Amino acid sequence: MKREVLSNSHSDKLFEQVYDYLLDRIIREEWRAHEKLPSVRTLALELNVHRLTVFKAYQLLKQNRHVYVKDKSGYYVQPSSLLPVESMDDPIVSAYVHKSHLSEIHQVQATYQFSKALIDPNLLPNHYFSEYVKKVFDLYPKVLGTYSTTQGDQELREALCSYYVSRYHFHLSPDELMITSGSQEAIDLVARVLVKPRDVVLIERPTYSPAIDVFRRQGANMIPIEITPHGYDLEQVELLMQKEKPRLFYLNPTFHNPTGYTVPAEQRKRLVELAAKYQCLIVEDDPCRDIYFGDEPPLPFFSYDTAGYVIYLRSFSKYIAPGLSIATVACRPSIMKYLIQAKSLSDSGAPLLNQKIFLHYFFSERMQQHLAKLRIALAIRRDITEEELSVTDWEWSSPPGGFNLWVKLPDSVPMESLLGKCIEQSITFVPGAICDPLRELSSWIRISYSYLNEQQLRDGLQRLVHTVRQLNIEE
Repeated sequence: MKREVLSNSHSDKLFEQVYDYLLDRIIREEWRAHEKLPSVRTLALELNVHRLTVFKAYQLLKQNRHVYVKDKSGYYVQPSSLLPVESMDDPIVSAYVHKSHLSEIHQVQATYQFSKALIDPNLLPNHYFSEYVKKVFDLYPKVLGTYSTTQGDQELREALCSYYVSRYHFHLSPDELMITSGSQEAIDLVARVLVKPRDVVLIERPTYSPAIDVFRRQGANMIPIEITPHGYDLEQVELLMQKEKPRLFYLNPTFHNPTGYTVPAEQRKRLVELAAKYQCLIVEDDPCRDIYFGDEPPLPFFSYDTAGYVIYLRSFSKYIAPGLSIATVACRPSIMKYLIQAKSLSDSGAPLLNQKIFLHYFFSERMQQHLAKLRIALAIRRDITEEELSVTDWEWSSPPGGFNLWVKLPDSVPMESLLGKCIEQSITFVPGAICDPLRELSSWIRISYSYLNEQQLRDGLQRLVHTVRQLNIEE
């Protein structure tokens, strides 16, 4: 690699270009955990740059925890964990150690899947849904013969726009909505358009693990913001916005994944004010707003936004029709035009058939009535989960909605061993470390109670409790 190649990088600062080059090679595992990196002198000669440039790049890698230093020996690749090599063949353990992709965990076949924050398919009105599939072909006989627009079907965007305006008081037009194939595509689009290497991104701790993966891939400098049952420390948030000049703050404030917490209304309004004051975009991920067990949650952040600093991501995949994979992005035209350009590079829009089915299915009176039944069924599953775990000394906060219980196990439980033991018992869950931008929180796990039926839920939780107790005795 020569110096002229470096000049094609995102930054004008040469040491940051070297940083990007080194980090890319580490991510692609050209250098593996604990492997020694080239010396400052060697790399300076290879890249035809000054040694001080390489030194500054290495210091930045060290600061961001990608490398560590051995005294008088050099720089080494920082591992994300110290699990034994023989554990790496297991996909769930591999995800925990290296990629931390939730999809890796979902690939594990298990009877008791506490890792899936999805609805039990038996809770959905499947026969009613199939009627709408037939209806759509009658209404749109040529639906399979054409693409949607990249931004999404006009009819669906108009219907969703009216829904958002009437229900949540959004200031919105159909042109400020985009339809995506699920919320993960929406997060990916936002990251690709708005985040470049070393941009500061505020992110909750813990948070939705695929979001961590997406922002890490973009080379973002992620700064964690603790989320609690009472929301955030707004003094800390304002201080970081003032000092670090973050590009955006990614948050999941309603029945938060994985904790189940909900940020109160007064904080929402204040955070929108802070975002405008410090010119930090808020990316509000809202995938399970309708799944509340008591009072409805506070209005979205987007409801308070008048200056265009909130991007609202709303998924309907988890509880309406996962097979359709429909989500929306709401934002102002200055951002929307770039999202459309980015999406056009990957596809020609979400499948038109899916959009038309969703349009007639979601807005039907029967589906809206079914949501009330769904809330009752999931509240029962939450209660069963808490009842089965009440025989333990584990800690959690009862969620007022959503799909997950965020549980703290005793510190003495070795997470890597528990992962392996649970797989043997045909149990999966989400380890807390993959929900943590710092890759800590190793005593926490996310248990999703929404995917299994009531009897499976009881059987699986009893097995999980027994497995943890056995492991504690063996240790």
